[in-house]
Amino acid sequence: MKFKGSLIILIIIGFIVVSGAAFVVDETQQVVITQFGKAVGEPITEPGLYFKIPFVQQANYFPKNLLEWDGEAGQIPTLDKTFIWVDTFARWKIVDPLKFFQSVNNETAALARLDDIIDPAVRNAITSYPLIEAVRNSNREMDIFEVGLEGFKRQPIPPVKVGREKITQMILEQAKPKLAKFGIELVDVRIKRINYVEEVRKTVYQRMIAERKQIAEKFRSEGRGESQKIEGDKEKEMRRITSEAYRKAQEIKGKADAEATRIYAEAFSRDPDFYSFVKTLDIYKDTLGKDSTLILGTDSDFFKYLKKYSEERRIKGY
Repeated sequence: MKFKGSLIILIIIGFIVVSGAAFVVDETQQVVITQFGKAVGEPITEPGLYFKIPFVQQANYFPKNLLEWDGEAGQIPTLDKTFIWVDTFARWKIVDPLKFFQSVNNETAALARLDDIIDPAVRNAITSYPLIEAVRNSNREMDIFEVGLEGFKRQPIPPVKVGREKITQMILEQAKPKLAKFGIELVDVRIKRINYVEEVRKTVYQRMIAERKQIAEKFRSEGRGESQKIEGDKEKEMRRITSEAYRKAQEIKGKADAEATRIYAEAFSRDPDFYSFVKTLDIYKDTLGKDSTLILGTDSDFFKYLKKYSEERRIKGY
């Protein structure tokens, strides 16, 4: 029984020792073995099963794949004194785990080193060129279509001599050698976003608003001109129609008056005395009223029909 119990204890101890000594490295990992805090041996970069001295040595794992660095957006002036916000990101990897362990020890410290090296490189590159160089890559003609800008002249876009792609390449070339001493390879650096600072952005918006107001005023001016043209055409057409209608009305009236005159002439020519009598009555009607006073001689022809009428009444005894 004692032998059996001792065997079990030895098996347990052996299992603990083996489990403390064995470790596995996969395809995405690399390991640095340390003994009492100091690195021993060469770093392990190939996947497989490995052994170390248990309780004395420790396996420190570091990633082998690409890692992400996302910089803080910062305010940077360009060569043409335009203040912009620049937000960058980078991809990096640990290529020398032993040097990495001895210099920065862990990923958090490595990210701080990346901040200290990449941010100044970005600032140096941006401040060395005008804004257009950080925005565009080539002088390709921009496809711009905006309604109402046919007659509106924009300021010409300055030519691009370097371009955004080459600027990011300069940042990479400037920062990469400085990170090599930490066992870090800087794979790529890119500008994620560029934007104006708040003060400049307000000025740009105000200029855009003023530009759109100018375009709107152009539309309104053209509309007023078109409205006046339509009003003028309408007035012209109305005068033409009125004139034509008046001409036709006068023609009809003239023909009617001529026909009436002809009928009157034909009718009164059959009895001239009757015509003279009717016309005289019309004159009486038009000239004499209840308040009219007229002094005429007795031999006037104006009252010949009244005198004749009075004479006839006298003869008849009225």
